[in-house]
Amino acid sequence: MSNPQSATEKQRFEALSDFRFRLRCFLRFSEDAARDEGITVLQYQLMLHTQGFPDRQWATIGEIAERLQAQPHGVVALVSRCEEAGLVKRKASAVDRRQVEVHLLAAGRKKLARLAIQHADELSKLASAVRSASRAPE
Repeated sequence: MSNPQSATEKQRFEALSDFRFRLRCFLRFSEDAARDEGITVLQYQLMLHTQGFPDRQWATIGEIAERLQAQPHGVVALVSRCEEAGLVKRKASAVDRRQVEVHLLAAGRKKLARLAIQHADELSKLASAVRSASRAPE
Protein backbone atom coordinates (compact mmCIF):
# COMPACT_ATOMS: atom_id res chain seq x y z
CA MET A 1 0.00 0.00 0.00
CA SER A 2 1.47 3.37 -0.97
CA ASN A 3 1.25 6.63 0.93
CA PRO A 4 -0.82 9.29 -0.78
CA GLN A 5 1.04 12.51 -1.52
CA SER A 6 0.24 15.52 0.55
CA ALA A 7 -1.22 18.52 -1.29
CA THR A 8 1.96 20.47 -0.50
CA GLU A 9 4.19 17.74 -1.88
CA LYS A 10 2.03 17.51 -5.00
CA GLN A 11 2.27 21.28 -5.56
CA ARG A 12 6.04 21.12 -5.18
CA PHE A 13 6.27 18.33 -7.77
CA GLU A 14 3.99 20.23 -10.15
CA ALA A 15 6.11 23.39 -9.84
CA LEU A 16 9.36 21.47 -10.34
CA SER A 17 7.91 19.58 -13.28
CA ASP A 18 6.75 22.81 -14.89
CA PHE A 19 10.17 24.38 -14.34
CA ARG A 20 11.99 21.39 -15.88
CA PHE A 21 9.58 21.45 -18.83
CA ARG A 22 10.12 25.18 -19.42
CA LEU A 23 13.88 24.79 -19.00
CA ARG A 24 13.92 22.04 -21.62
CA CYS A 25 11.76 24.20 -23.91
CA PHE A 26 14.25 27.05 -23.51
CA LEU A 27 17.18 24.76 -24.27
CA ARG A 28 15.41 23.31 -27.30
CA PHE A 29 14.58 26.80 -28.52
CA SER A 30 18.23 27.80 -28.09
CA GLU A 31 19.43 24.73 -30.02
CA ASP A 32 17.03 25.45 -32.87
CA ALA A 33 17.84 29.18 -32.98
CA ALA A 34 21.57 28.47 -33.12
CA ARG A 35 21.05 25.89 -35.87
CA ASP A 36 19.01 28.45 -37.84
CA GLU A 37 22.06 30.77 -37.63
CA GLY A 38 24.25 28.00 -39.02
CA ILE A 39 26.08 27.26 -35.78
CA THR A 40 25.84 24.77 -32.93
CA VAL A 41 24.43 25.63 -29.54
CA LEU A 42 27.94 25.21 -28.08
CA GLN A 43 29.32 27.72 -30.57
CA TYR A 44 26.56 30.13 -29.53
CA GLN A 45 27.36 29.61 -25.85
CA LEU A 46 31.08 30.10 -26.47
CA MET A 47 30.40 33.41 -28.22
CA LEU A 48 28.03 34.45 -25.44
CA HIS A 49 30.60 33.68 -22.75
CA THR A 50 33.27 35.74 -24.51
CA GLN A 51 31.02 38.72 -23.83
CA GLY A 52 29.83 37.68 -20.38
CA PHE A 53 32.58 39.13 -18.20
CA PRO A 54 32.28 42.68 -16.85
CA ASP A 55 34.60 45.38 -18.19
CA ARG A 56 36.03 43.32 -21.07
CA GLN A 57 35.10 41.90 -24.44
CA TRP A 58 36.84 38.52 -24.20
CA ALA A 59 37.22 35.41 -22.06
CA THR A 60 40.01 32.93 -21.47
CA ILE A 61 39.83 29.29 -22.50
CA GLY A 62 39.66 28.38 -18.79
CA GLU A 63 36.79 30.77 -18.11
CA ILE A 64 34.83 29.45 -21.07
CA ALA A 65 35.49 25.88 -19.94
CA GLU A 66 34.12 26.73 -16.50
CA ARG A 67 31.00 28.39 -17.93
CA LEU A 68 30.39 25.46 -20.27
CA GLN A 69 31.25 22.95 -17.54
CA ALA A 70 33.64 21.35 -20.03
CA GLN A 71 37.26 20.26 -20.11
CA PRO A 72 39.71 22.90 -21.39
CA HIS A 73 40.97 20.64 -24.19
CA GLY A 74 37.42 20.29 -25.46
CA VAL A 75 37.00 24.06 -25.39
CA VAL A 76 40.24 24.46 -27.35
CA ALA A 77 38.73 22.25 -30.07
CA LEU A 78 35.49 24.26 -29.97
CA VAL A 79 37.43 27.54 -30.26
CA SER A 80 39.28 26.09 -33.26
CA ARG A 81 35.97 25.30 -34.97
CA CYS A 82 34.71 28.81 -34.21
CA GLU A 83 37.93 30.31 -35.59
CA GLU A 84 37.55 28.28 -38.79
CA ALA A 85 33.99 29.64 -39.08
CA GLY A 86 35.29 33.22 -38.71
CA LEU A 87 33.43 33.84 -35.44
CA VAL A 88 36.31 34.31 -32.97
CA LYS A 89 40.06 34.79 -32.78
CA ARG A 90 42.58 33.78 -30.16
CA LYS A 91 45.12 36.13 -28.64
CA ALA A 92 47.87 35.45 -26.15
CA SER A 93 47.21 37.31 -22.93
CA ALA A 94 49.34 40.41 -22.43
CA VAL A 95 49.20 39.82 -18.67
CA ASP A 96 49.84 36.07 -18.51
CA ARG A 97 51.34 34.48 -21.60
CA ARG A 98 50.08 31.05 -20.45
CA GLN A 99 46.50 32.19 -20.95
CA VAL A 100 44.71 32.45 -24.26
CA GLU A 101 42.02 35.08 -24.74
CA VAL A 102 39.10 34.41 -27.06
CA HIS A 103 37.78 37.51 -28.84
CA LEU A 104 34.58 37.77 -30.85
CA LEU A 105 34.93 38.86 -34.48
CA ALA A 106 32.40 40.96 -36.42
CA ALA A 107 30.62 37.91 -37.90
CA GLY A 108 30.32 36.40 -34.43
CA ARG A 109 29.02 39.69 -33.02
CA LYS A 110 26.26 39.82 -35.63
CA LYS A 111 25.15 36.25 -34.97
CA LEU A 112 25.30 36.76 -31.21
CA ALA A 113 23.25 39.97 -31.40
CA ARG A 114 20.53 38.26 -33.45
CA LEU A 115 20.44 35.29 -31.11
CA ALA A 116 20.35 37.48 -27.99
CA ILE A 117 17.24 39.27 -29.27
CA GLN A 118 15.56 35.95 -30.03
CA HIS A 119 16.42 34.58 -26.60
CA ALA A 120 14.94 37.52 -24.67
CA ASP A 121 11.29 36.39 -24.89
CA GLU A 122 12.13 32.78 -24.14
CA LEU A 123 14.23 33.84 -21.18
CA SER A 124 11.36 35.82 -19.68
CA LYS A 125 9.15 32.69 -19.90
CA LEU A 126 11.84 30.68 -18.15
CA ALA A 127 12.24 33.36 -15.47
CA SER A 128 8.50 33.16 -14.80
CA ALA A 129 8.79 29.41 -14.31
CA VAL A 130 11.71 29.90 -11.92
CA ARG A 131 9.67 32.36 -9.86
CA SER A 132 6.73 29.92 -9.74
CA ALA A 133 8.96 27.00 -8.76
CA SER A 134 10.63 29.03 -6.02
CA ARG A 135 7.24 29.92 -4.57
CA ALA A 136 6.24 26.26 -4.38
CA PRO A 137 5.33 25.19 -0.85
CA GLU A 138 8.19 23.89 1.29
